[in-house]
Amino acid sequence: METLPGCRPLVPEAAALRSGTDDPAAAASRTCDRIDAVDPHVRAFVPEPDRRARLLGAARELMAAGPSHPAHRPALYGVPVGIKDIVHVEGVPTRAGSTLPPEVLGGAQATVVDRLRAAGALIAGKTVTAEFAVTAPGPTRNPHNVAHTPGGSSSGSAAAVAAGMVPLAIGTQTVGSMIRPAAYCGVVGFKPGYGRIPVDGVIPNAIGFDTLGCYATDVAGVALAASVLCDGWRPEVADADTHADADTEAAAGLCAAGPARRPVLGVPVGPYLERADDEALHAFREQRERLGAAGYTVREVPVMADFEQIVAQFFTMNRYEVARAHADWFARFGDLYRDETVAAIRQGHSIGDADYGAARVRRAAFRERLAADGKDAGIDVWIAPSATGPAPADLTSTGSSVMCLPWSNAGLPSVSLPAGRSAGGLPLGLQLVGPSGADEELLRAASGIERALNGN
Repeated sequence: METLPGCRPLVPEAAALRSGTDDPAAAASRTCDRIDAVDPHVRAFVPEPDRRARLLGAARELMAAGPSHPAHRPALYGVPVGIKDIVHVEGVPTRAGSTLPPEVLGGAQATVVDRLRAAGALIAGKTVTAEFAVTAPGPTRNPHNVAHTPGGSSSGSAAAVAAGMVPLAIGTQTVGSMIRPAAYCGVVGFKPGYGRIPVDGVIPNAIGFDTLGCYATDVAGVALAASVLCDGWRPEVADADTHADADTEAAAGLCAAGPARRPVLGVPVGPYLERADDEALHAFREQRERLGAAGYTVREVPVMADFEQIVAQFFTMNRYEVARAHADWFARFGDLYRDETVAAIRQGHSIGDADYGAARVRRAAFRERLAADGKDAGIDVWIAPSATGPAPADLTSTGSSVMCLPWSNAGLPSVSLPAGRSAGGLPLGLQLVGPSGADEELLRAASGIERALNGN
C-alpha cells in the first residue's frame, strides 16, 4: 500500500507509547509540528490557536496520572486522535462546519470521546466536516492532490490520517461519509454496524442511519480502535490475522483462534454496480482477479434490481430526519445555513409522516431481502468499489456516495481498503461489507484481503 511521507501507522505508535520507548509529550509535539507543517495546505483541522499548549498539557497530565508500568497502560495511551467536528469534546468548541454560534451547538461530551480518553488517547483537535455532515464541503483538500476533494462529510478525519498528522481519527457516516473519504484519501476507513458505537453527544444528521467510525492507515489500526470503541467487542472472533504484536493483540482483544477460513466474496451485480464509472469498474475487475489468484472464492450475485427505488426510499427517510434534527436551529438561524444544507432541510419539510413511515417499512423489507440473498448465495462478505471513481477535481463537491448507500441503508458494517491508483495517480478503494452484527468477522476478513491486495 502506497502512503504519503510522514504516515503514522497506529499499531506501532500505540505500542511504543505503551512500552515507554515513546512518550505522550513527544507524540503531542510531533503531532503539532506535523499539523503546523502540513495543515496550511490540507486544512484538515479546525483552526485552534492554543492547540499546542492544550495538547501538551493533556499529555503531561496523562503521564503524571500514570500508570507508570507499561503492562498497565491502556490500549491508546498517549495516542493523538482527530475528532470530527460534530462530536462534542469537553473543552473544545463544536462548530459542525457551520457559522451558527458555537454556544448554540454545545452539548455534553460524547461517549465515543469518553471511551477514547479512558483508553489513554489525547484529543489532537477537531477535524473539518461538511456543514452539519450533509453535503456543503469544508475547506479540506485531498492530501494526494490538493486540487481534488477529500470526500465528505468526514473530510478532515480521512485527510488528517492520510497526511500523517494523526494515526487515528473519528468520523461518522450517514450515507457514505466514512467509506468514500477513506477511498479518496488512500486510508482504511471502518464504519461499524448501525448502533455499535453510541452516538450520544454527536450532532445528528439522520438518526436512522448515523454511525460513528474510525480511520487509520491499515486494518490493524482500525481493529485496535474498534476494540476500544465498539459495544460488546468479541476478541475471540477478531483474531490475530491483523499481524499485530503481542502487546497490541492483548490491548485490541485480538487473540489467535487458529487459521481462518477464507470468506466467500460476493459481487453485487446489477444496476447498483453499474453506478461506478469505467475506471472504478476496471480497477474492481483487477482486484477481483487478484483475490481469486490468492485463493478467494468470488461469486457474482444479482441483487438490487430495484436500485432506483432503494435510493428513493433512503432519501425519503434521510431528508425527513435531517429536517427534524434541525427544526429548532433552522427556525432561529436559517439565514446562516449554506445552500446545500437548506435544500436538504426544505426537501425534508415536504415529506410527511405517512411517506416516512412507508419508507421505513420498505427499508425493513430491503434489509431482509439483502440478507436472504447473501445467505442463499453462500456469501460471507460483499465486495464493491468504495466510490464511483477517484476523487473528483472539484472542491465544491464531496463526490457521490451512491456506492455506500445500500449498505448504510441496511445498517451493515463496512470497510474501505486502499486498492491501487487511478490513471491520474489518485487512490482507489475496495469496499467490504459484512452481515449485520458481524463487525469482528468483517475486520478479520479485511486483514486477509488487505494482505492479498498488497501481494503478501
